[in-house]
Amino acid sequence: MPLLDVQNLRVTFVTEDGEVKAVDNVSFSVEPGETVAVVGESGSGKSVTALSLARLVPIPPARYDGGKILFDGKDLFSMGRRELQAMRGAKISYVFQEPSTSLNPVFRVRNQIAEAIHLHRHDVKDVRAEILHLLDLVGIRDAARVMDAYPHQLSGGMQQRVMIAMAIACRPALLVADEPTTALDVTIQAQILELLRELRKKLGMAVLLITHNFAIVANIADRVLVMYHGKIVEQGTVAEVLRHPKHPYTKALLACIPKLGTKQRRLPVIDHELLASQQP
Repeated sequence: MPLLDVQNLRVTFVTEDGEVKAVDNVSFSVEPGETVAVVGESGSGKSVTALSLARLVPIPPARYDGGKILFDGKDLFSMGRRELQAMRGAKISYVFQEPSTSLNPVFRVRNQIAEAIHLHRHDVKDVRAEILHLLDLVGIRDAARVMDAYPHQLSGGMQQRVMIAMAIACRPALLVADEPTTALDVTIQAQILELLRELRKKLGMAVLLITHNFAIVANIADRVLVMYHGKIVEQGTVAEVLRHPKHPYTKALLACIPKLGTKQRRLPVIDHELLASQQP
């Protein structure tokens, strides 16, 4: 049985200009311990899909129009508020792309990690020792100093490691990483991706990675889902999709990746009007 099974999910935003189908009949699954990447441009519906997994999309302006989200066999749409709160963070955790905006600037690192532990792990007797362990687990060497720091005293890479420590504090079965390396430089991006790969192996958790970068997908994912205009237009193993893309949008995305050793004055531009005319 899949850890996560999304069936025909539909999410609509009600705006002054009318209704927008952000997620349009999306179905996919994630197996225990698997890394699945969701790829697409901004506005393709990736983040709304990710947030919907724990029903974090605000209502209004959003509206869940249908479908099922089964997590470990339980339907999230049938859960009450308390059951959802118990699941968020404990079983499904999130890491977002801007750690500086996700961390609370007025609380020290230790307070922010401790909050998750107090909420979901009542068996932990020595919270300070557990915080130090978590910071060490995410590769922070001077954990004792960092736990007493405020977010603004840390670099972007260190802030993201703290965010990951918070996310894994309750040993979730699924970690949703929504563009976790976007605000970081290339060297730190590689370190964060390697960290996620190591943590998946150590903790046995599944990872759903939201990204627009196919290079990231090639290095970390088992399977890939390609989203366009709120729909999944292609999915398969990383090797299948990268070597033999079938959908025109997937081909267009791959064509936009700069290639070393080739002279190219301008990168290709995705013709969205042409793609829209080919949509079913």
